This record gives sequence, C-alpha cells and structure tokens, in this order.
Amino acid sequence: MPDTTPDQPAPENPANRETVRITVREQETVRLPSQRSGPARAARPGRPTRRPRRAPLPVAVGVATLWAAFVSYLPVAVVLGMAQFAEDTGSVAGAARLGLAGWLLGHGVPLDTPTGQLGLAPLALSAFAAWRISRAGVHVSRAIGARHRGTPAQALSVAGTVGLGYGMIGLIAAIILNTGSVSASPPRAGLTLAAFGAAAALVGALRTTGALRLMARRMPRVLRDGLRTGVVAAFLVLGAGAGAAGLAVALGAGNASDTLGAYRTGVTGQAGITLVSVAYAPNAAVWSAAYLLGPGFAVGTDTIVRTTEVSVGALPAVPLLAGLPEGPMGGAGAALLAVPVVAGMAAGWLLARRMLRANPSARWRAVLGAAAVSGPVAGLVLGAAALVSSGPLGGGRMAEIGPVAWQVVAMSAVVVAVGAVIGAAGTRAFTGP
Repeated sequence: MPDTTPDQPAPENPANRETVRITVREQETVRLPSQRSGPARAARPGRPTRRPRRAPLPVAVGVATLWAAFVSYLPVAVVLGMAQFAEDTGSVAGAARLGLAGWLLGHGVPLDTPTGQLGLAPLALSAFAAWRISRAGVHVSRAIGARHRGTPAQALSVAGTVGLGYGMIGLIAAIILNTGSVSASPPRAGLTLAAFGAAAALVGALRTTGALRLMARRMPRVLRDGLRTGVVAAFLVLGAGAGAAGLAVALGAGNASDTLGAYRTGVTGQAGITLVSVAYAPNAAVWSAAYLLGPGFAVGTDTIVRTTEVSVGALPAVPLLAGLPEGPMGGAGAALLAVPVVAGMAAGWLLARRMLRANPSARWRAVLGAAAVSGPVAGLVLGAAALVSSGPLGGGRMAEIGPVAWQVVAMSAVVVAVGAVIGAAGTRAFTGP
C-alpha cells in the first residue's frame, strides 16, 4: 500500500536559528498613587477616616458677612463720590460717609437730613445687597458642611447668625454716619439690617441645604402650585410695569435730557446723577405696575397719578420723573387695565401646562384651586413691592411718594386671580383629555 502519512516538516537545526539578544536593565519601579473615592479610602484597613474640614459658624459668618457688606457698599461710595467731586466740594472722607448714607438708605434705613427725612430706598441697590447677603448664606452653609444635607433648623441658624452679624455692621455704620450733617438712628439701623440680612440669608441657606425642596415636598400640591403661579404672575405684572415705565421715559427723553443738563455738574456729575436715577428704576417699575393695576401712585402730598386722573404739582428736578403722564389716558386707560389680566392669564396657562405635563388627567378642582390661590399670593408680593418702593423724599409736600400698599394688594389679588383662572381653565379645556 502506498504511504498516506502526510509529510512532516524536518526538524530545524538549532544552530541555524537567528539569535536576538535582549538587554534588560534594572530600573527603579515607580508606583503611581491610585485615585480612590472617599468611601473606598475609608474602607482600607489601617487607614483612619478623613472627615471634611468644617469652619466654625461664627468665623464663616464673619468673613462672608463682611465681604457682602463691602461689595454692596463700594459701588454706592463710588457713584455718590462722582457726583460730589464733580461739584469740587468733595473729599475722600466725605465720599465715604456719603456712600455709607446711601448704603443704609438702600437697606430701608431712613436718613435725617437738613431738608427733612429721606426714606425712599433705591430698590436696585436693595436688590444687589440682598443678592450679596443671599450668597453669604450660601457660603456659610457650605462652610459648616450643610450643603444638600441640611435641615430647616440649620438654615434658620445660618440666617439668624448672618442677620445678627449684619445688624452689628448696620449699627456701627449708623454711629460713624452720625458724625456728619446726615444721620440715622443706630438702633433702627441695627434692627433693620438684622431683619434684612436674616431674610436674604435664609433664601440662600434654604436652597443650599436642600431644606427648601424638603419643605416644598411636605406642602399640599395645590398650595405649592398656587405659590409658584402667584410669584410668576407678580413678576409678569412688574415686567409689564417696567416696560411701560421705560416707554414713558423714552417718550419724554427730551425733558429728561433738559433736566439732566440743568444740573451744570459736568460729565462726571451727570454720569453720577444718571446712575442714581438707574438705582431708582425698579421703584419706577413698581409705581408703573400700580398705575396699570388701577390704584396708581403719589408724587407728593395730596397728589395722585392714575389712568383716569392725574393731579400733581411742582416736581423735583429728577430725570426719572420726566415720563409722568400729563393727564388721564381716557379710552386708552381702560385698555391698559387689561395688561395685568393678561399677565394673570399667562401665569394660569403656564400653571395648567405644567400640571398637565406631570399628570395628563389632572382634575379641574386642582387646576382651578391652584389658579385661585395664585391671586392672593401675587397680591402679597406686589403689595410688599409697593411698600418698599415708597417713602419720603425730604420734608414738606414730598413726604409721600409711591403707591398705597393695601390698595395694590386688594386690586392685584382680584385681577391676577381672575386672569389665572381664565388662563388655566382655557388650557385645561383645550389641551386636557
């Protein structure tokens, strides 16, 4: 038989192989540190657990509060110093003291001047100071280790401590200010800034610690949605007021320019006066919102500015007042009164859209109940804005400026509630199942 065994390769002679020489050098071994998370590092035997360093509450409050006060004070001193140096009557000490007076006024502390009491707070400065103190509440909450795992009690302790420190700063500022011609009551300054600081810091502390979300979850759904919708509606009304005020000032730009040029303070002084007017722009937005709602506002004792009535006398030379209407709006005034209703309808539409997105079969009672709650909430927000935007601008006939708060509360509560119910009901009827 033929041999069917496959051919096997002949064995290779080791002498015919090519030799490759590899030289291995001894080198030091470098061990790279492995990155481990906190729990993994703590799980290793024999290694102690490292806890995050926490700052003592008084130290954190002292640093954050002082920094917030300085940051909110510095722009005021610069702006008022510009207006003072433009008249060649200023000094560094005088500018610092004048900035201190403006800073206290921005927190709602009335000032006693040779021409009478000055209590009309510039809301732009107030909002800026509130934002800085809110950030102080955030930083203090983080420093004590309460970020995202705090409780309402911790948020209240942070807010109370920040308010106490801010009140001490206000007390010292009033004492320093009383060395000049402008003065303020130190006890009132301390109490006012303590309440201001505690309220603003509480907002930042609640959000940082997570207590705000916890409180919202424990709140009834109708009340939570009504609160949110009411705040949205209030800001929509304020936005409409800001737009109307800006349009009025733009239409009266000629008068505003003549008023500004009458100061004869040069470019620097006019820039300072313009910035002061900008600081009072939010006040004008609130007054304009009260004008759209119907109650209107006053620019002096026994004066009124409404869509149906305008009665004013001699006004101070302020560029911001150049946009005041010269008379009643007539038929167009009735159309302006519909603007807050439209704002309420928009808030109700947003409410229904949000509720239907979360639950397509949301009940009519829940939708309309939240829309009805939004009216009083918006009334309280707008009434508070009217209250803080008012105050005296010296003695005499300028002792009353701004809207009447209770009238704004009553009118806005009804108007926003009606608008929100209409908007929510229409959205629920046409987009719901």
